[in-house]
Amino acid sequence: MRILTLNPGSSSLKAAVVHDGVAVGWAAWQSEMSRAVVDAVERWPLPDAVAVRFVHGGTQKSPVLVTDRVVANLDRLVPLAPIHQPLSLDVARQVRDLLPGVPVVACFDTAFHANLPDAAAHYPLPRQWTRQNRLRRYGFHGLSVQYAVRRTAELLRRPVDELQLVCAHVGAGVSVTAVRGGRSVDTSMGFTPLEGPAMATRSGSIDPGLLLHVMKTAPMGPDELADALCLRSGLAGMSGTSGDLGEVRAAAAAGNADAALAVEVYVHRLRREIGAAAVSLGRLDALVFTGGVAHYQPETVAEVAHGLGVLGVRVGELAQSDADRVISSAGSAVPVLVVRAREDLELARGAEAVLADLGSEVHRARTADRSEVR
Repeated sequence: MRILTLNPGSSSLKAAVVHDGVAVGWAAWQSEMSRAVVDAVERWPLPDAVAVRFVHGGTQKSPVLVTDRVVANLDRLVPLAPIHQPLSLDVARQVRDLLPGVPVVACFDTAFHANLPDAAAHYPLPRQWTRQNRLRRYGFHGLSVQYAVRRTAELLRRPVDELQLVCAHVGAGVSVTAVRGGRSVDTSMGFTPLEGPAMATRSGSIDPGLLLHVMKTAPMGPDELADALCLRSGLAGMSGTSGDLGEVRAAAAAGNADAALAVEVYVHRLRREIGAAAVSLGRLDALVFTGGVAHYQPETVAEVAHGLGVLGVRVGELAQSDADRVISSAGSAVPVLVVRAREDLELARGAEAVLADLGSEVHRARTADRSEVR
């Protein structure tokens, strides 16, 4: 089965063709999104289905076939993921227009966290607010984490359902997830992708009292505050750079004290979230890093890991590599791994599962029709 996967970012589109579970084509565009979608659709032969990554699926627990009703439901979630959700919706609409006979499947980052334990999913807010279970912690980066967990099990030669691990997705967005038996049991991102460690342009977790103070004294409205927290905070806000970690590190090396502090805050908050996730588990079998920073900046992974001695973590000097690998040293109490992010493979798996379900439904309908004829 040939699946075209589309992964929209804030300023780019990543696309891949996955044939029977193996990626056979890959491309990325930094151009205007609608033009990039046309290029992706025309680049390869007609697929059996198109899978589109959505950051937010609400309480949706699995991938779904995109219909008008699904689009309308996902559109209601735009305020909870304002950077990415509109882009994914636009991509899905455009693909449906360009390929009217091809199934389009929505796959959700939130789905991996849909069964969080109640204690991890709920906020300590008035029950009148939370009774409908909408003001809850949803979690994100689920497609990346799901692949990293499965790949870690392969590398360690252990069944997924036996593993308890912490997975840190470290890219422009940063999150940390505790996984037990292949299921998310705690995660750093919550109602929106703002919660958790500091990120490239996002603030991460901030004392809500501080935000109330700023809104009153600036004064500042909710839209302006949202723009500041999503686009002008994190590494970018602290250092005065774009927020790209490589650029921030270069500025720090050149003597920029603000940039140096930004890196320290970034590393400190990531370590803190890893420690918090670890205590959500009964034991720690592995620590896994994935995402663009983990892949391209091994010095950051090493710096984070070197401060995790309380967990028994030990790593040596690291060099960049495209290989998924164990990076912990011989004295480490638990293996530490770097796994390349492969949302494309998870998107394809999700689309294949939806098509298989559709095939089963068609088969059942045909069987029922034959029974009625008899």
